Amino acid sequence: MITTEEIKALRGETGLSIMECQKALEKAEGDKNKAIEILREKGVEIAAKKSSSRNLGAGVVVSYIHTGETVGVMLELLCETDFVAKNPEFKSVARDIGMHIAAMSPGDVSELLEQPFIKDPSKKISDLINNTVQKFGERTEIGQFVRFSVN
Repeated sequence: MITTEEIKALRGETGLSIMECQKALEKAEGDKNKAIEILREKGVEIAAKKSSSRNLGAGVVVSYIHTGETVGVMLELLCETDFVAKNPEFKSVARDIGMHIAAMSPGDVSELLEQPFIKDPSKKISDLINNTVQKFGERTEIGQFVRFSVN
């Protein structure tokens, strides 16, 4: 039997809905790591279903200036609606990706998507995007970014 505490813990770690977390834990027979993998796979499937025919008509532009003010990033994270774009959690994902770009200096979006996320190396940036698609139910993509450095 899956406990409420287990569901809450998984929800706290993934940010996904209670029902999704409960279903994943049930499918994984209570194994948290298996449930996380199930949710990750489901996120990839959901992202694939959000075909390129869906219009990216909204998004945010975020800036990140690293401590010491010698490295900065501007990033465009696109989504379908203003409702999602204005969500603080969506903006937080954009800021995290900006911080990652400042630290890892990827050459382009495709290279960025394959890099391990600096805050959690068990995830790639593409996993972060897929989780965002799963959480908000909208197609989400990195539009463009630029990294500035005085060095």
